[in-house]
Amino acid sequence: MPLALRHLLAIAALPFVVAMLVPMWLARGNGVALRLGTTTPKLLLQIAGALLLLIGLALFAASLQRFVRDGRGTLAPWDPPGQLVLGGPYRYVRNPMISGVIFLLFGEGLILTSVPHLEWAVTFLAINCVYIPLLEEPQLRQRFGDSYVEYCKHVPRFIPRLRPWSKP
Repeated sequence: MPLALRHLLAIAALPFVVAMLVPMWLARGNGVALRLGTTTPKLLLQIAGALLLLIGLALFAASLQRFVRDGRGTLAPWDPPGQLVLGGPYRYVRNPMISGVIFLLFGEGLILTSVPHLEWAVTFLAINCVYIPLLEEPQLRQRFGDSYVEYCKHVPRFIPRLRPWSKP
């Protein structure tokens, strides 16, 4: 199967469901609609949400590009990159795709000023705080060995470092 099709399937199965379908379902089920805030605090929350949304999209897009170019795989756990990806946003944070989706979800919650959407963002964050260290990282240590262990010593899991890490 061509790599482009593999990426589209992985995006449709994972981030699209998490960042689009679940939020749409929450909006419909809770009567949430996009409305411009009528008070200064609500407008400021929505502006902050828009900034988080933009940061999330940028992180996700940049890390996806690196998976294509450097890793030769997709974001899907069933079709992972064959090479350890250490460039671009991966110099700042180990999980820029997940960080990007987390920023997106919190951005959606703030833009919509929706408690159910913010609860979904917290839930998704909590799931990944368990899943990544217990399942994903041991698999990465097994696949990439000492180079991944060294990388983990210098680059944080979710919150980006201020300056990029360079492999010695």
